[in-house]
Amino acid sequence: MKKVSSFKKIFQWEYWPSYMFYVPILPYAVYLALKSRNPVFFSATNPAIKHSGNGAESKYKTIQLIPEEFRPKTILVKKKHSFKQTMTEIENARIEFPLIAKPDIGFRGLLVKKIDSPEILETYLQQYKIPIIIQEFVSYSNECGLFYYRIPGEEKGDISSITIKKYLTVSGNGKHTLEELIIQDERAQFYLDLMREIHGEGLKEVPENNESVLLNVIGNHAKGTQFFNGNHLIDEKLVESFDALNQQIEGWYYGRLDIKYDKFEDLRKGKNFKILEINGIIAEPTHIYDATNQTYLNSIRTIKDHWKMIHKIATTNHNKHGIPYAKVSTFLKDIKELLNYTKKIKELTNS
Repeated sequence: MKKVSSFKKIFQWEYWPSYMFYVPILPYAVYLALKSRNPVFFSATNPAIKHSGNGAESKYKTIQLIPEEFRPKTILVKKKHSFKQTMTEIENARIEFPLIAKPDIGFRGLLVKKIDSPEILETYLQQYKIPIIIQEFVSYSNECGLFYYRIPGEEKGDISSITIKKYLTVSGNGKHTLEELIIQDERAQFYLDLMREIHGEGLKEVPENNESVLLNVIGNHAKGTQFFNGNHLIDEKLVESFDALNQQIEGWYYGRLDIKYDKFEDLRKGKNFKILEINGIIAEPTHIYDATNQTYLNSIRTIKDHWKMIHKIATTNHNKHGIPYAKVSTFLKDIKELLNYTKKIKELTNS
């Protein structure tokens, strides 16, 4: 039987820490800052989002930017809310179990969890005393990340990236337990600890022969979801549909939409989908993590190209439309608070 090997991750660049993708372009970022004569020029990219979406923004506030037709039912649970009050708000919003719970400020899937019952939700909220988003579980079968941008003042934008997401699954053989199947699977073995948290005693069950077992429904790379380059799906009709959507979101010009849908053809036509999150400048064109169709150097080049677009959008907003850059002191203060908050989230994750 195969054993879980973290050593393998060293040679598989899709698992490398995020700084490996950004340190190489720091000189270019410095060049853009000098060119725009402002070290936080990027703060003018998305006026509708705090600091244009650098990770410190409220996910609840950003989801409200999306037209109601395309956003899941969502409420915000503040730290001082009683569980009774929370359940009343869930009922008033017509959110049913199972549902999704996640931090209002968070990233890379930290603390994102599918909750199956009120009892599990109460335990979750007692454990994590931070503002939490409660969101309906969207049952569409497919998920993608779609990266869109538009130059302020222009009618037409563009889609630079589509990432097709494949949830982590294993196939039963009627002999081995679910845990044994996970350990034997080349990809799933990396997420064994997470699977123990999600499935608990269910790992001892023996799936039937050829039974496909869905291990996780959170479409995040850190949760085991595999990313595939879907850029071949970009066409004029898809761009038109998201141009129309973007025109309804004032002050958002750049970033990634995480979307659930059943048929990609519906997505092309701009119907029958839900946007789980709207992300700003910190968002990545996640097709770069398709290690089967992308090299590490190409991924670096793609990130560099997107920072070039951030600069173009931000300086256009500033120079032509009077959007101010953030004050450096304010930005640095918020970054410090974000780092402290992120440390807290990681501690909660490991507790």
